[in-house]
Amino acid sequence: MLLAKTLRSSTLKLALIFIAIFGAAVVALFGYVYWSTSSYVLARADSVIAAEHATLRKLYDRAGRAGLIIAIEQRVADAGGDGVFLLADRSLAPLAGNLKAWPAALTDAAGRADITAPDWGPGATARARLRVSFDTLPDGSRLLVGRDIGDLAAFAGKIDTALMLGIALIFVLAAVASVTVTRRTVGRIESVNATSRAIMQSGLGERIPLRGTRDEWDQLAENLNLMLDRIEALMGEVKQVTDNVAHDLRTPLSRIRGRLEKASGRPRAGEEDQALINDTLAELDVVLRMFGSLTRISQIETGDRTAAFRAVNLAEIARDVVELFDAAAEDAGVRLTAEGDACVRVTGDRDLLFDALSNLVDNAIKHGREAGRVTVHVACRADGATMAVADDGPGIPAHEFPHVFKRFYRLERSRRTPGNGLGLSLVAAVARLHGARIEMLDNAPGLQFRLHFPRVIAAGADSREPGASPGPGELSPS
Repeated sequence: MLLAKTLRSSTLKLALIFIAIFGAAVVALFGYVYWSTSSYVLARADSVIAAEHATLRKLYDRAGRAGLIIAIEQRVADAGGDGVFLLADRSLAPLAGNLKAWPAALTDAAGRADITAPDWGPGATARARLRVSFDTLPDGSRLLVGRDIGDLAAFAGKIDTALMLGIALIFVLAAVASVTVTRRTVGRIESVNATSRAIMQSGLGERIPLRGTRDEWDQLAENLNLMLDRIEALMGEVKQVTDNVAHDLRTPLSRIRGRLEKASGRPRAGEEDQALINDTLAELDVVLRMFGSLTRISQIETGDRTAAFRAVNLAEIARDVVELFDAAAEDAGVRLTAEGDACVRVTGDRDLLFDALSNLVDNAIKHGREAGRVTVHVACRADGATMAVADDGPGIPAHEFPHVFKRFYRLERSRRTPGNGLGLSLVAAVARLHGARIEMLDNAPGLQFRLHFPRVIAAGADSREPGASPGPGELSPS
């Protein structure tokens, strides 16, 4: 099964293509080495032959044919190597030299050629390869001077053998390497596919196995596993949100149905019907506000609001929020104040920042200490702007910190107090949109929410101009 997939793999096909290209390059390299070497050897042989031929011609011009015969016999006796000499008369009968007969292939009066001569001299091979230069002397005699280039032929044979063996070895090694690498690649891909199929069949509980090699495949598997963890967590949150929505909608919808059912079974009464309508409208408003909050959070998280960013003053927003909640704080016996710098500018959406701060202040008033104190503090620091809301109430357990920003998450499990658990989710969405970081701190006593706006969008003495694009932020409850 795995072998069949390996043979069908595009990786193997690509590897074979590169093997062919590499093999062609090797053949071309060996061919060039052979051509350049043989050209060099032949050029040197031609140079030696031409010099020897010219010397013998000069000797003939000086001493005649008798002197040429003596010189050739002397060279044959002294050479004992690969020099080839032959002087033949008009009838091509040998007069002197170590070549037994005039080569039949040399019919021209003069020229240069490569010939084969059987047993031309002592130690010569049966079919020696000779490179010769020949011409016709003034008296009609024929002079031939050459050299044995059989070593070049032997060298060429070795080059051919090495080329064939090299190509065969390269192809064998490349094929083995290609199949091995492709098999390994297909094996890792198959493990991913197997896990994917298992996830489709049984759910998100499966994970891609790691081999501990820390290579790119392990890194890919680790990233996919982290993605699966994130998806599983999101699915869990979706399920929790669905359960919470169903729980929170059941009560108002049951009340609405009960009132309408009760009203349908009794005679019409103006005042009672009006009260029923008002109560029903109030319950429906609660439901609509819940869905409105969900829609608003979704819009913020998609980043659709960044086009409306402009320079805003956090201190002014803080003062407006304090003024808005002043009456509610007074009714609860809570002292609500705004502190900090008079002008703290950031680039953002004023309405969203107002809503986020309003939710934090509303939570602080509702869940803080009775007759306590709630403080809104804004400041411009070297590393950016900060906006904090602190109360002196009972706070929340540290292990709840990572969960409070989830949608519909409420510390009160019975969910009987007013609220839908979307306020802090909206705050978190606004913070992410503005590149801000959220911290939750123990106020000893009480709780403090602090938003850090990065320096790239803070307008202080050394900050960028308003309107600069916000930098990446993070949400890190601590």
